[in-house]
Parts: sequence; structure tokens; C-alpha cells
Amino acid sequence: MTPELSVVIPIHSEAPALDELHRELTEALRAWGRSYEIIIVDDGSTDESFEILARLQALDPYLRVIRLRRNFGQTAAFAAGFDHALGRIIVTSDGDLQNDPRDIPAMIDTLDRGFDIVCGWRKDRKDAFFSRRLPSMLANRLISAATGVRLHDYGCSLKAFRAEIVKPLKLYGEMHRFLPAIASEQGVAIRELPVNHRPRRYGHSKYGIGRTIRVILDLMTVKFLLSYSTRPLQIFGLIGGVMGLIGVAISGWLAFEKLTQFDTYSLSNRPLLLLGILLIFTGVQLVTLGLLAELQARTYHESQNKPTYAIREILQAPPVERARVGR
Repeated sequence: MTPELSVVIPIHSEAPALDELHRELTEALRAWGRSYEIIIVDDGSTDESFEILARLQALDPYLRVIRLRRNFGQTAAFAAGFDHALGRIIVTSDGDLQNDPRDIPAMIDTLDRGFDIVCGWRKDRKDAFFSRRLPSMLANRLISAATGVRLHDYGCSLKAFRAEIVKPLKLYGEMHRFLPAIASEQGVAIRELPVNHRPRRYGHSKYGIGRTIRVILDLMTVKFLLSYSTRPLQIFGLIGGVMGLIGVAISGWLAFEKLTQFDTYSLSNRPLLLLGILLIFTGVQLVTLGLLAELQARTYHESQNKPTYAIREILQAPPVERARVGR
């Protein structure tokens, strides 16, 4: 029987937490009373995580374990889980026990009220303020402003999705945290729900300054995809056109001064001339890059028969009724 819910959890060397994670998930989902499956993706763990998962899976037919060949990162692990999920609803969570599985039924109830994505909000977050919470608050405001999808907590992995929304998405880099923003291109309905957040009991956080830099770079990618993926010439052409016009103005002014002061005016010692020429050539290159990007955008959509729109639903009379009206 196809499960109604798939819970996707990527883990990397979380052996001490796995038995308790499986027990809490099983208790919460059994009490919920609807069909489910648990998919745990072992993202190249270097401890005994896989051995523990194999033991748990042998005892629980509702548990599926996906073992990646090496550590591909959390985004790739989520993508692997999405590809193998069978449920009409997909819930994501962390494997470090900081997310509370008992919040899952409430998130699904919210999803069933007409939303496409329900995002967890760690309103009372149990992490250090200066090293974790403050940078997260600043990052959430930056991401909300850049993408137009305003959430309090992009970093919370506890989220619920309709499968038809999240499964077609292609994820790279650190883009799993931007899933609501990426999906917003389809015109989805998003709701944020406060969830319980617990102190970390095992291991240590795998987030560092290096990941923060990668997240910022991925944010630039997401912003471009949301705003200009189907019209790249508008951004490259705009920047290139402005730079080219400034370069032409500078070069024109210098040429005017040279023509009016021919005997006393020299351009050989004017760095401004080099700046004008640089701006003109850079502007031309950016406009050309925009044209090439337009061709690639069309190739991308047309080669995959990928529409530039997303339909939520179609209301129409049954074929018999339409045939009767046609007479």
C-alpha cells in the first residue's frame, strides 16, 4: 500500500541519536494513525550509523534506509530522499533530535487546510545567541528580502510539502534551505508554524563559517532563478547598457575636449580614457552574455518541454456536459 506520508531525514555520523530518533518518530507517527514511511539517508557516515540503521530496518518494515557512497552534503541527501519518497506528503527533518516529531501531525493538518508548504519556526530556539541565533536572524531577513518569501526561520529543517511541489525541484549546493523560495516560482501557498526546538544532546553542529559563505552564494543563484531565469537579458542587458552608456559618455567628453583643445590637450596621460574604453567593452560583453543566456533559457525549457507556468487546478464541466452544450 502506498503510504500517505514520507518523512525524509538525512544523517551524517549521528550514531548515538539514531535509536532514540527512530523510537520518537515511530511513536509520533503511529499515534497519528495514518500510513507512513520513514526514509533515512546516510550521507557517507564514518561511524557505525549505517550498522545501526540496518539493524533498525530489519525490525521495522516502515523504515527505508538509503546509503550514499560518500558525503555529498545535506542538499543532495534530501534530493535522494525526495526521489525515493512514495507519500503524497513529504516531511523533512534533521536527525540530531532537536526537531520534535510530535510537531509533524499539526503541520500536516495545516497542510490539509489548503497550503502547499508548511515551514517550522523555531520560535524558542535552544541554541547559543551570538554564534547561532543572531547570524540566523540576520540571514533570515536577508533571504526574505532577496526572495520575497518572508519567513522567520529558513534554517529549520522541519517542513511539510505536497509531493507534487517538491519532487520536481532540482537541488544543488546548499539550496535545501531555500526550498520554499524556489517553490514560490510555482505560486505555492506557504504557511509558517511554530514548532518545538530542543537542545542538542549528541554530537556537535556541522555548520561553520564556510557553509555560511556557500549559503550566501546560493542565495544569489536563487535570486537570479526567481527573477530572471526566463529573461536573463533584462539583467545582463540592463547592467551592460548602463556601463556602456557611461563609457560612451566618458569617451565622448574626452574626445570633445581633445577636439576643442587640440594643441594643448593630451589623452596619453588620462586614465579616464582607459576607464571609458573598459566600460564600453564590458557593456558590450554583458549584453552579448545576456543574449547567449536567452538562448540557453529557451533551450532549457523547450528541450525538457518545461512550461514557464504552473497550474494549480482546472475547473470545467465533464466531457458529456460539454458535448451536450456544444449541440
